[in-house]
Amino acid sequence: MVLVTKKAPDFNASAVLNDGSIINNFNFIEYSKNKVTVIFFWPLDFTFVCPSEIISFNNHYNDFNERNVNILGISCDSQFTHNAWRNTSIKNGGIGKIKFIMISDLKKEIQKKYGIEYPELGVALRASFLIDKKGIIRHQLVNDLPFGRNVNEMIRMIDALNHYEKYGEVCPAQWEKGKKSIIPTSVGISDYLTNNINELN
Repeated sequence: MVLVTKKAPDFNASAVLNDGSIINNFNFIEYSKNKVTVIFFWPLDFTFVCPSEIISFNNHYNDFNERNVNILGISCDSQFTHNAWRNTSIKNGGIGKIKFIMISDLKKEIQKKYGIEYPELGVALRASFLIDKKGIIRHQLVNDLPFGRNVNEMIRMIDALNHYEKYGEVCPAQWEKGKKSIIPTSVGISDYLTNNINELN
């Protein structure tokens, strides 16, 4: 299911906050109001690829924070399992003191709303969504279970969203922050390709 350009589905759920406390009434819309938010799903706690992704998101926490972007992680584990995972050291298969909020989708309602449930297994695929300040999904990425995400790609997309909203210029293939963008006119694309063709390698 492609959700890009659509309103991000709202949800209420139990959650583990970044200080380790548990709440049972987390509301997505309230939390993300007027702020860019990244939601990412993983299949199950205490597994294999999943901790590498969560730790990578956590290692990049300051990159998201500097861009004023919320991060929310979601799986179908309970809030208590999330908390146990946080309280397990990395050397013992845990994830340590994660700085972002971890959502419990125990009834699997959120992964269904976002259309990223693995049909046979009933867990979430490795899906990520970039949601703008108006609650519109602007980017989504979905990986099959064996393939971990590159967190830098999400940061690149946040930079692209910020650049487009600030300057009104569009971002070509291979674009990164600081590189040339395109004025969205026939003259603009001609100018870009004439002077920046090597950037597409």
